Amino acid sequence: MAMFLELFLGVLTAMGGFVEIGELTFMLNAGSKFSYSLLWIVALGTVGIMVYGEIAGRIAAVRGQGVFNVIRERAGIRLGLLTLVSATLVCLLTTAAEIGAIALVWNLLSGWPYRPLLLLAFAFLVLVVWFLKFETIERVFGLFGLMMTVFLVAAWKLHPDWSQVAQGLVPNIPSLPPDRKLLYAYYAVSLFSSVMLPYETYFYASGVVEDHWTPRYIRLNRFIVIVGFALGSLLSASLLIMGKMYFGDAHIDPSLPGTAAFGAASVLGRAGLWLAVGGMFFAFAGAGIETAMSSAYNIAQFFGWTWGKYRTARGAPRFALAWLVVFVAATAIVLTGVDPIQVVEYSIVFSVVILPLTYFPMMAISRDPDTMGVYRNGWLSNTLGWAFFVIVCVAAVAAIPLLVMTHGGQA
Repeated sequence: MAMFLELFLGVLTAMGGFVEIGELTFMLNAGSKFSYSLLWIVALGTVGIMVYGEIAGRIAAVRGQGVFNVIRERAGIRLGLLTLVSATLVCLLTTAAEIGAIALVWNLLSGWPYRPLLLLAFAFLVLVVWFLKFETIERVFGLFGLMMTVFLVAAWKLHPDWSQVAQGLVPNIPSLPPDRKLLYAYYAVSLFSSVMLPYETYFYASGVVEDHWTPRYIRLNRFIVIVGFALGSLLSASLLIMGKMYFGDAHIDPSLPGTAAFGAASVLGRAGLWLAVGGMFFAFAGAGIETAMSSAYNIAQFFGWTWGKYRTARGAPRFALAWLVVFVAATAIVLTGVDPIQVVEYSIVFSVVILPLTYFPMMAISRDPDTMGVYRNGWLSNTLGWAFFVIVCVAAVAAIPLLVMTHGGQA
């Protein structure tokens, strides 16, 4: 019964924590600009995050180590430090974007000034991480994030042409003018990155260690990753469908999080509005907590510090200081007045740039029989893992040129 409950809660938590501000923004815009033609990228990225999430969880269950323990061991000090700095900066940008998104949601509800709400969001997140246990944080924000399923219901009620939706799952490049093809490529890379955000594997693997999983949890790990991420991907796909049906057909620019809530409200009324706003708040807050804590986990694991939310601040002072500094720095970024949606854009693009640095050491260690023993990769994990590594490398090389050539998706 305990294992079944762990399985059930794990799947729901993975599903509810799948969508954050970057994914919401890019999914809506992709649907409004390119209809369903990018759904295959969502499916591709979902398989990729399943593969690497399973590998990260399996390594953590077998060895009791997070991702950056592995990176330091296999990549060495110099390359490992480069990966750590890059990952920390990306997590910092993502945390800043999530704090800004929370303030925008609260501004939509209250009409209060944006900047004081940034400070309020900062205080809320810090208090949550300071006082709540890891398991409580993970489940509260993951389960309440399930209110985002209102977008799934709304997309269904908009009655899309399901044959066109199915066609969008087939890899394709639509007939477009040259400048639009560049924009299509930019959104393809960005959507892929938004589904495969590296902090998800950092946080998930650290959570496996926090929860004291052992090799007997490997099947549970596999089931949670596959089913939870697949259901979470349905939420993402519903946002893309809404982007096409509600925003694209009406020629509305869905650039702010509040526009997504109005899309749900147009179909489901006031209940849809409140569920959408509530779901976005818990999704953005959960992502902000996960990215700040991921930075602290990564730094502590790399330098061999004592870490873990199961410890008090006195028991792991450098770990606690690390996530607190990330929250402070992230809040300072958005307090400058920079547009949080622009911060999202850069965080998504640079996330895919660092993916090869993260995933190569994981692939190297997960296939090593001396390190993993009987729990090393099988033929399927190896085949998919290396195939996605090639795809990730191609996306990483293309990301920044596409960002420049499309002027940040404005071409």
